[in-house]
Amino acid sequence: MFSWRDTTNPEGGGAERYLEKMAAGLRDRGCRVTIFCAAHRGAPADEVVDGIRFVRRGSKMSIYLRGMLMLLTRRFGRVDAVVDVQNGLPFFTRLVTRKPVVVLVHHVHREQWPVVYPGITGRVGWWIEARLAPWLYRRCQYVAVSRATREELRQLGITGPRIAVVHNGTDRLVQVSATKSAHPSVCVVGRLVPHKQVEHAVDAVTALRPTLPGLTLTVVGSGWWEDALRDHVAASGAGGYVALTGHVDEVVKQEIYERSWVMALPSIKEGWGLVVGEAAMHGTPTVAYRSAGGTRESIDDGVSGLLVDSWAEFTEALGRILGDTDVRRRLADGARTHSGRFTWEHSQAAFAHVVASAVQGSRVSSQDDGGEDGHSPAAELVDP
Repeated sequence: MFSWRDTTNPEGGGAERYLEKMAAGLRDRGCRVTIFCAAHRGAPADEVVDGIRFVRRGSKMSIYLRGMLMLLTRRFGRVDAVVDVQNGLPFFTRLVTRKPVVVLVHHVHREQWPVVYPGITGRVGWWIEARLAPWLYRRCQYVAVSRATREELRQLGITGPRIAVVHNGTDRLVQVSATKSAHPSVCVVGRLVPHKQVEHAVDAVTALRPTLPGLTLTVVGSGWWEDALRDHVAASGAGGYVALTGHVDEVVKQEIYERSWVMALPSIKEGWGLVVGEAAMHGTPTVAYRSAGGTRESIDDGVSGLLVDSWAEFTEALGRILGDTDVRRRLADGARTHSGRFTWEHSQAAFAHVVASAVQGSRVSSQDDGGEDGHSPAAELVDP
């Protein structure tokens, strides 16, 4: 499995969590699993964790060449199949192996390239993702984590019965001693990078403060955009009611979910939004942008949270949940129910089926039942 990062990386997030869950599912079915990812401080170059081998080499950019060379020179040992995680850029594994390659895509980065890499770098990156990669992997099996991502891949010309949808699962509820805060509270959880648009949550909370006294925002996570975000908080005069916690351990994160009345997810794009389910298990509904894609499946609009189309609607939706106890309770119940439909066990079984089919030389697609409402508990996979 070729991944940009692993969950021990300070920049790791939901995509890495998903991959390691799928790796664990393959391990439990008797597979030898290796995850190749970038090196980082605090993690050994080689280690085995819970039966999964981790090989860490290279930086954010050199990892691609290092991975290709190690695969080409058989440094990973005998390989039966490769999972190539395309996080904007693929690992180009198709160039150096004849073994089956499964391409895992969380979401297409059309909107993110110009935000994160303005200018020629972003244009080249988008050309690779939109033109080169679909051609290079034109005979490969794909896995998308949502129907929205599947549709985006089809728009890039990846057609035919070879895109399987395997949703994220939801972890079981972690019991904590915290309870809902006495005052209105919002949380944002995730990596601090520009396309997460955390500033939208800061500005929304600032706008709502006059009508919701005592309202606070807790931002959980770290990333290279953290300094810019702190500057925005300071410039907005929001330092007294916006707290940036940085990276926290799992227990603290779960306590923040439990204390919060609602979670804000103002990202430009989400393949799924793993944090949605995490918060939902604590009865914390989410407000997110409909255009983010995967949020249309991880959130049942009006039942487990609210989807909106603009910052003004985003602010209004947060205010509606925070200001109406009945609405908040109804969405909290819906959030618990909806997130409980998605299990890691089901997703692991579906992913293992896709990989096994690729090894056997067949392709797998998700059954199109005409629905895009996200109510299916996981992907329904059928052999073409």
